[in-house]
Formats: sequence, structure tokens, C-alpha cells
Amino acid sequence: MRRLGTLLLIKKCFKKQMIKTRLLRITLFAGLLVSPLTQAELTFGIVAPSSGGAAPLGLGMQKGIETYFAEVNAAGGVNGETLALIARDDQYQPLKAASNTRQLIQEDDVLAAIGNVGTPTATVTIPIYNEYETLLYGAFTGAGVLRKTPPDRYVINYRASYVQETAAMVDGLLEAGVLPEEIAFFTQNDSFGDAGYNGAIQALTSHGVENTAALAHGRFTRGTRNIHQGLATILQAPVTPRAIIIVGTYGPAADFIREAHNDLPDAVFLNVSFVGSQALMVELGELSEGVIITQVVPPLDAELPAVKAYRQALETHARGSEPDFISLEGYLAAKVFVEGVKAAGADPDRDAIVDGLLGLGAIDIGLEEPLSLGRNDHQASDAVWPTIITNGRFESVEWASLLP
Repeated sequence: MRRLGTLLLIKKCFKKQMIKTRLLRITLFAGLLVSPLTQAELTFGIVAPSSGGAAPLGLGMQKGIETYFAEVNAAGGVNGETLALIARDDQYQPLKAASNTRQLIQEDDVLAAIGNVGTPTATVTIPIYNEYETLLYGAFTGAGVLRKTPPDRYVINYRASYVQETAAMVDGLLEAGVLPEEIAFFTQNDSFGDAGYNGAIQALTSHGVENTAALAHGRFTRGTRNIHQGLATILQAPVTPRAIIIVGTYGPAADFIREAHNDLPDAVFLNVSFVGSQALMVELGELSEGVIITQVVPPLDAELPAVKAYRQALETHARGSEPDFISLEGYLAAKVFVEGVKAAGADPDRDAIVDGLLGLGAIDIGLEEPLSLGRNDHQASDAVWPTIITNGRFESVEWASLLP
């Protein structure tokens, strides 16, 4: 029994040491690891896919956040404390997300979560964050479940909503001359797909369109690439679609576009930002030409101060990484987040982080237009940039000349 007790004690100590080791990985100062004995540490967490089909989304957000944290740490940290990020892989599965969230809060004792990915995962984890009075900030989703009225105290967003993204699509399509009855939808069969679809329907309704239920709406199951039934639904529409709004990740979106192109060669395919723009373009190859994706961050080659700083930070702290929209979103979201951490003061607790962010008001992070956060305004940015893939690049959409 004494030997068993000794072995259990050794195992417990080893587990604690492994956790401490993981927490050191981005505490950078002048390019060197800083010992936690010489500088205090503020620990945050991200629950997002780092494996499975949605991995590029989670890894992209993590890279952007870690890159900005590294930049801040290299400059001395925040109020004398370095920033650390613990990442837990949920594989874009709600049950895994719930379990990982509880571990982050109860075992890792993070001050807040930042950059989580997905609507289905957010739906099951928001009640946990509220229960433990812990902030969920900057999630990579535009769903309404994170944008309640009045807002949840412990849910604060960086990006524009899916309602705003799909409204930009609808407004642009109508400007281009597409008739409302010529618009169809292909969406993931869950709360993510519902959020995008409902946003587009709201936009159409605002334009006076009444019979939106008659518009073709094909669906597919999350985690699969079974797109054929949804495609069949769209192909049976009484009016041939000229534009199809897609709400899904890059894998099934690419399969759908590839197959639909055979029957609808002149159709325009539109995707919300969550699709993963670069991954979609790679999957489609030449068929990506003319595909539209709405973005919630500026163009990657923009000369805006914040975007220039992002490109430089990648070169310095994430060598070998190419700029992409997802890591840019993580970087910009982290930039706002750190302003809130600064405002929270030295040695902040969880509520101080929330109060720091909500007390920021107007925030200028180098995007020309100031962002804002407040007690009744839990979304920093409302901006949407529609882009179209042209010769392997993401260009701004000129709606008036979109159709031949």
C-alpha cells in the first residue's frame, strides 16, 4: 500500500509539472522563454478544433492570438505580467467542447476564453461560461446565440454577425440584378446553418420579399460531406437559382460547388467567413474562380496600420506562416482583448477582465474606423468586406458588374 501511495504521488506531481510546462510555450520576452519565477503570468484559454475537418479554423485563430500575445510579451507584457494561452482540441464537437470548457475553467483556472470556434460548440458552452462567471471573448462565429438582447455579461464578440454578412450578400445580389426568387441556400443542418440562413431571410424580408419559404434550401449534416440530397433539393427549385448562399465549412462547401457547377455553370456561389477562405480556394482549385466569401477583417494586403503590424508580427513570431483571414481575425481580436486586460489593472480576476473590456468605449487599433465596446454593446466590429476569388487572389466585389 505504501508503494502504491508513493506511485500515485509521483504520478500526480508529474501531471502538475506537465501542465506547468504547457503554460510556458508562448511566454516570450525578447525571443527567449521567461521563467515564471521572474515574471508573473496571466493565463487564458481557447477551445477549438486542432484536429479533424475544421482544424484550419481553430489553428488559424490560435496562431493569430498567440502571435499577438508573443508581440505583447516581447514588449514586456501587460502591467508587468506575460500572457499565456492554453489550447484544448474540441474537434468541432459540442460534447468535447463542453468537457474541455469545464477543464479550462476548473483545472487550468484560466481568466477567460478567447477565440473559440463554432456555433454548435458555443451553444453548449455559453451556459457553462455564464455558470462560472467566466468570459467567452472573440469567438469565431457570427451566430445570434452570442448576441442576445440584452447581452450576456460573459459573452463579448469581436466580429460582425452572420446577419450582417448575409445581409451584405443579399444587398449585393439584388444590386447585381439577381431576383429574390433566384436565390437558393445550402446550409449545415444545425445552429450554425440556421444562423446564416435566418440572417439572409431577415435581409430579404427587409427588402419587402414576402414568400421566402418558397426559396430552395438544401442541407447537409455537420461533420460529413454528404451534399447530394441538399443539391437535389436545390436543383428541383421551380426557378433556376442564379445565386446560392452557402453556410458551412470548406470541405462540404467545396464538394457542393464542384458538383453544382456541373448543373448550374453560371450560378454565383457565396460563403460566409466561417468557411475558411484559403482552405476553400485550395480545395476548389480552378473552380474557385468567381466564388464569393464575405470577410469580417480587412484585405490581407491592406495598408492599414493594424494589418501591417499583423504581417510584421507573423514574420517575427510565426516564421514561415502566410497571412490568412482567420489568423488575422485572431490577431485583431487579441489586440482589442489586450486593451481590456490593460484596463483591468494589475493581477486582475475574471470579472475585472470583463469590466475592462466593457469600459473601453471607442477603440482605435489601426483599422481607420474605431471599434467600440460598452455595457450594452458586446460586439466590437460591424464591418463586412465581401471578396471574390480572382486569379488566386481575394479581390473586392464589384456587385454592379458581377453578372454578365
